[in-house]
Amino acid sequence: MPGLTRSGYTEESAEVEVLLANVDKLKGLTRKIQGSLQRLETTGQGVQDAIKPVYGNTSRLQITNTNIDRINAAIEKIKQPLDRRRREEPIIRGGLQAAGLAEYIASMDRTQQALGDLKHSNLRSNQQAIQELNQLLNQGQSELENDFRNTLREDSNAVEPLHYITKNIPFPPLNLDNASKLRVINQYVVSSGAQHEGPTEHAQRTAQIYAEVRGPYVRATLQNLATGSVQTVKKTDPSAIYRQGTSGIGTYCTAIESLFAAEFENLSEIFGPAQRVPVHNEVCKQALNDFSKTLGELHVHIKNNILTDCFLAYEVVDIVNRLSIRMDSRKFDVKQPIQEALLPIRETAKASLSRLLEDTRSRIQNLVTLPADGAAVPVTSETMTRLQLLPLYIHPLETIMSTMPENGWRSADSRPSSKPQDPTSIVGSSPFSTYISDTINELPTALEAKAAVLLRTSRSVQGVFLLNNLTIIERAIASSRDLAAVIPDPTRSRLELFRKKAIALYTNQWREAQTILMYNVHGSRLSGGAPLTDAEVFKSLNSKQRDELKEKFKTFNNTFDELVARHKQFRMEKEVKKVLTEDLNKTIPPLYGKFYDRYHDIDKGKGKYVRYDKAQLAAVLQSLA
Repeated sequence: MPGLTRSGYTEESAEVEVLLANVDKLKGLTRKIQGSLQRLETTGQGVQDAIKPVYGNTSRLQITNTNIDRINAAIEKIKQPLDRRRREEPIIRGGLQAAGLAEYIASMDRTQQALGDLKHSNLRSNQQAIQELNQLLNQGQSELENDFRNTLREDSNAVEPLHYITKNIPFPPLNLDNASKLRVINQYVVSSGAQHEGPTEHAQRTAQIYAEVRGPYVRATLQNLATGSVQTVKKTDPSAIYRQGTSGIGTYCTAIESLFAAEFENLSEIFGPAQRVPVHNEVCKQALNDFSKTLGELHVHIKNNILTDCFLAYEVVDIVNRLSIRMDSRKFDVKQPIQEALLPIRETAKASLSRLLEDTRSRIQNLVTLPADGAAVPVTSETMTRLQLLPLYIHPLETIMSTMPENGWRSADSRPSSKPQDPTSIVGSSPFSTYISDTINELPTALEAKAAVLLRTSRSVQGVFLLNNLTIIERAIASSRDLAAVIPDPTRSRLELFRKKAIALYTNQWREAQTILMYNVHGSRLSGGAPLTDAEVFKSLNSKQRDELKEKFKTFNNTFDELVARHKQFRMEKEVKKVLTEDLNKTIPPLYGKFYDRYHDIDKGKGKYVRYDKAQLAAVLQSLA
């Protein structure tokens, strides 16, 4: 056992010695490695010190190389517009017809882009190229503008407007292919925004061309109607009153509305919403100038013939106002020039109201004689003829009157009132109705005053004269439903008062005959007691009373015959004859009947004193009708 233990220790001791020997070797090796590391570090530091300048130079070379690459790229980029100019120049200078619209516009776009690139380069060396590209673009722009103009002219020959107006068909539109082509050109012009001009100025090129071409087309198409509107109002008889619809102004305005609408549709196919109204205004400007001149010529004609052709003024005001309203509802910006052109005629129409009233008054006042036979004077029928025409223009007249002071036609001052007139404030009547009433009231009032002076020696002639004129007034009212509708009851009552007064003036001459008959009737009163019969009354007369009766019969016969003869000398309207006969039949036959029944035996049937029996007298009176 002891021997085994010692042997084990010996082996372990040997192993320890081996390990220790290995450790010593490892330490020696470690020292060598550390020495090597120290030498390597020293060598690396030297290498680093040597490489550092080389590395800096290499970085600078890399930056320089990058800059060179960028310069080369910029040069290539600068060369591209120049190359594009060489590619696009043959297309643009070759013309639109050779390249086609789409390719031509595409070439223009590319050239425009090349010009923009050159301008952004800010290189002096590019100024020549920029100038050349500008010249090229200007040539292309001119080519597009010329093609726009030529294409537009294909559909811009003046047409005969009556063909379309009378058949109620729209004016011819632009050819669809041409409209499409024009739209493409305009869209390019608007979107391109040439660099040497503002976009708005550039976009106006096609708009100006459109107005230059279509403006004369619209004007020429309407020219004949403008001339016709003036020619149709000329007359050979200066006293002839204008009749509604005689002038061609209605057709002219219809054509203006239709043609302006058609033109707006045409340009809507070419121009964007923002351009349409301005372009439309420019297109219509020449035609509107002609329209203004036409209204000016009509105004001169109306002023020179105000008493007969004021109705033309009312018609023009009505037609042009309606045209203006319809144009405004279509959003056409032409209302102001139309209203400005109408203004002189509107003012003349306003002034004509007082002028017509004054003409009636002055013509009556200037009469130096009146018909001895009581016939009506022409001023009555002429005035009523004018009044019959006025209701045809009630709409424009009410519009005109609404701008006047209340009852402004009664004076020369027809300036607009600061306070609008209330149509219901004139005793329940409209201004138009009041004006009609004023004119009608003026006639009998002025005629009565004039007759009282010029016919003062004969009240019967005054009565017949007034009745004849009143009959013409009433006949004109009755024959015109429109006129009758606007005459208020107070005016009718006033006419009736004039009628009664005129009848009284005429029948005044019959009072002598009535007095004879009434005297005899009242001269044979009943005595007390039972009333006497006619035979008893006659028998009770003494010789003196009988002689008096004979004289009364003679006086009545002569007076009656004279009155009948005088009545037949009057010139009476048939209505006047009828009304006067009816009035006489209410008084003379009843009085004569009583007189005859009581005293006709004085003649004993010989006809020496009693010339008429009751039937004969009634027949004579009836013959007066």
